[in-house]
Amino acid sequence: MEKFAFMIHPVDVRRDASLKYPWARYVPLPVLEWKLKRLHPWAISEIKGVRSPTGAEAEGWFIVCPLTPRQFSSLPIEFVYSRLTECGRIAQDMGAKILGLGALTSVVGDGGITVSSRLDIAVTTGNSFTVAVAIEETLKMAERMQIALPAEIAVVGATGSIGRTCAQILATQASRLTLIGRNNANLEAIAEELRPQCPGQIAVSTEVASGIRQADLVITVTSAIDTVIDPADIKSGAVVCDVARPRDVSRRVVEQRDDVLVIEGGMVKPYGDVNFGIDFGYPPGLCLACMAETMLLALDRRYEPFTLGKKVSVEQVRTMRELAQRHGFQVANPRSFERPITDEQIDAIRERARQRRQTPPLRGAQTATA
Repeated sequence: MEKFAFMIHPVDVRRDASLKYPWARYVPLPVLEWKLKRLHPWAISEIKGVRSPTGAEAEGWFIVCPLTPRQFSSLPIEFVYSRLTECGRIAQDMGAKILGLGALTSVVGDGGITVSSRLDIAVTTGNSFTVAVAIEETLKMAERMQIALPAEIAVVGATGSIGRTCAQILATQASRLTLIGRNNANLEAIAEELRPQCPGQIAVSTEVASGIRQADLVITVTSAIDTVIDPADIKSGAVVCDVARPRDVSRRVVEQRDDVLVIEGGMVKPYGDVNFGIDFGYPPGLCLACMAETMLLALDRRYEPFTLGKKVSVEQVRTMRELAQRHGFQVANPRSFERPITDEQIDAIRERARQRRQTPPLRGAQTATA
């Protein structure tokens, strides 16, 4: 039996903290954060039923790092590293041979390098499989929305490890590729690398709204604490794949824009009937690609620091695709804000977008509808 662990932390702070502390739903957020900062990590559940068609089996544990998204960016980095290292040592003591870093635990600091150096087990951020799944989801939904390739593509968070590699792989499919991030010099450096392989123009922007406004396909994967994409920002008929945790896309988009398709990026269905032991916000048997990468590496007995740091190579993405095929892991059916999206709903979104492109709104009228 192969053994792994995966690190999680409160993302929807009140909901997630209340899994252990019911009173967390009722206290002011500053009080809750004060309490969480003083807690030490713990193992919250056992993960069972991880299997492969090859006959390999694995079991694991969720280890909670009790820090909120805001605390990851505001607390001293050495304090954060100490909490992440504590999680890793719990995993070691329980017999895990590899530790996956979830959500912002994979982004903070140097992307897992320091944490890995302080542990005796392998560490991975899961970003390689996240890239593979995000691209597959986006291209599949582009086909469903009848968006022809090459198309106008935007990547929000293009200087991060996931965003950069998504841009690199999608560059060949872009009639125009817009790279969006906070640092213009870093964006220009990436654009220069990608120009030889992109058939269209490559642009850079430090403004999300203007950067995505003409894009047919958007992949967004920032480490922002608050949402960065609002209803008015998105082109009618566009597909937006939100890979970020916490989310980059405001919930108001699905409430006000019935002519765009927003999907939760990175959702995977492992082989067999996996029981994660807790309700962590996803349907039974589904998980994020970063979790799935950890499980796949365990099933394949690849106890190595597979994805660390701020860069993901195309070869790493290709390897994770191959492991997923070998072990029967599949991209999950599309979901948006915790709800499944049916083929009929996608058809309706596409038709509304087509009608609105044919009938431009009157000046002053809102594009969005309730």
